[in-house]
Amino acid sequence: MASQSSYDYYKDDITRMPAPRSIAQTLLLDKRVRRVTAAEAYALAKAQHDVMETDLPIYPPAAKRLGLPDGATVLNNCHGKIVGRTAKARRFYTRMSASERRKVEADLREAVFEMQKHPLIKANAILGLDADLMIKATMVATEDDAINVFNWLANFTPFEELAEQYAQSPTLPIQDILIVGFNHWCTTDPYYHNEGGAQLALVDEDANVVVNLGMRYFGERKKGTLTLAWTSGMRLGMAACHGGIKELDFSTTTEKKFHVLGKRSIAFFGLSGTGKSSHTNSHDNGGTLPEGFSKVVLHDDAFQIDCDQKVCRVWEPTLFDKTDSRPLSHPDWKYMISVQNMGLTRLHGKVLPLGQDVRNPNGRALIDRDLLGVYVNRCAFPDIMVWLMKDTCLPPVVRFIDNSLAVAMGASLMTRRNLAENVSEEELKKLVFEPFANPFRVYELWKDVEAFLKVFENGATGFCFNSVGFWRTSDRDLRKIPLQTSLDLQTALLTDRLTWTDWDVLPGAQIPDKKSVEKILPGYGDRYDPAKVENPEDYAATVRDRFMQRRNFLQNSDLHHKPELLLKLVNSLMVKC
Repeated sequence: MASQSSYDYYKDDITRMPAPRSIAQTLLLDKRVRRVTAAEAYALAKAQHDVMETDLPIYPPAAKRLGLPDGATVLNNCHGKIVGRTAKARRFYTRMSASERRKVEADLREAVFEMQKHPLIKANAILGLDADLMIKATMVATEDDAINVFNWLANFTPFEELAEQYAQSPTLPIQDILIVGFNHWCTTDPYYHNEGGAQLALVDEDANVVVNLGMRYFGERKKGTLTLAWTSGMRLGMAACHGGIKELDFSTTTEKKFHVLGKRSIAFFGLSGTGKSSHTNSHDNGGTLPEGFSKVVLHDDAFQIDCDQKVCRVWEPTLFDKTDSRPLSHPDWKYMISVQNMGLTRLHGKVLPLGQDVRNPNGRALIDRDLLGVYVNRCAFPDIMVWLMKDTCLPPVVRFIDNSLAVAMGASLMTRRNLAENVSEEELKKLVFEPFANPFRVYELWKDVEAFLKVFENGATGFCFNSVGFWRTSDRDLRKIPLQTSLDLQTALLTDRLTWTDWDVLPGAQIPDKKSVEKILPGYGDRYDPAKVENPEDYAATVRDRFMQRRNFLQNSDLHHKPELLLKLVNSLMVKC
């Protein structure tokens, strides 16, 4: 078997099992908790008060995989005030004092006591589609939260589907993952986050347990589960990636000059709205890839890099995407499995989900991975790693020839909050740091830094794409960077069509040589040359401020426990302007 049961993992000293895992395990083993399949969860979900049936067929291969009846249609689960993730609701058990743990354990026991007054269901899934990295997971919820159970099974893989492969997979020194979800939880205790409703996401990454209380949004179940999967991979020595990766083969192009490139893999790291999925999923980079290439995609959101085996492995067979840019005529609707927080409309006598965030921000859909075209469950080690950054001082693309700088820029990845998160209007305006674009990291930052430094030392080259706009006269008056421009640059990286010149502002970084980039994007030099910005004094002051913020962020992180590593990163971020 792959991961281990609670007893197998803790049997040498059962008293090592933390209370949250014991509480969750006891609930899961209650014989009154009924185990359901994806088809049973789907049938129960249709009876929920907050679930609406549409006339859009579930993508037939997905419906077949999940054992759904013929003619099964997409369900729409709509919430109230909260339609996104709530990071402030997270509490980390491993970081609590002894007295705090006792309080939270008591509150958790009370929540489970209340939960057991409801009919309960549970489901088993397998995380990971590569035979060398599979983890069993179980989720328990109330029967009137069956839609989240169905979506969870659809997002990952129902246990029965991969039971044979799982049985033959190597045993890992990792516990099974346990997820508890109780939407009816209420409290007025000021210890817990209460913005739009009382919420708690209790995380115990060492014990592989997440408890979601008062949280209806499916993204909490998905990302909570992924958080434990990523952390498990990290415990096994792999780099955890909130990103997308694809592998392109140029040996089949009609122009033989590209054959020398062979296969190239490229990974993108960014939060919602930065272009991560657009870059990963683009069919041919907006028509810029040479004719005759072939491509496989691993995933657009979550994977693990194994530096020892020089491979990447995927966790999920589906995508969980925003639908704000998908009108009714968009071809992607064909691949839908389930939707959340969508408006509905009637067209030609059929009730259909309406994207484009008409009802509320952050409308979401579970989409079959067939959308990606040809996909794989493991792919090659990344040749190119791209940080998608929302920093107006950076030109559209920057190359890092210093590995410490590449890691420092990833560890201090600058972005802005977005409507996928349950934050205030003021928070939406702020520049923030999200190391490696992964808000779901629950272990020390220095562990990620070491993991990604190993990736670059093993041959990956680091780049940064600016996905927000480049300085014209100020931080607010920007030159747009269209997605197509970034796609053109992506193809240029993959096909070695750019030559580079040192960026005098940032030692260890390079920008495209004007002659090479102008062949691809005429006018690029005049629009995006940092040496030609208007208000150069303000620009230089802003650059200094941004990189000082980066250095301060790293210096105030847990990297101070690794002083030599911290010094390397901080020194690499010294600018000359």
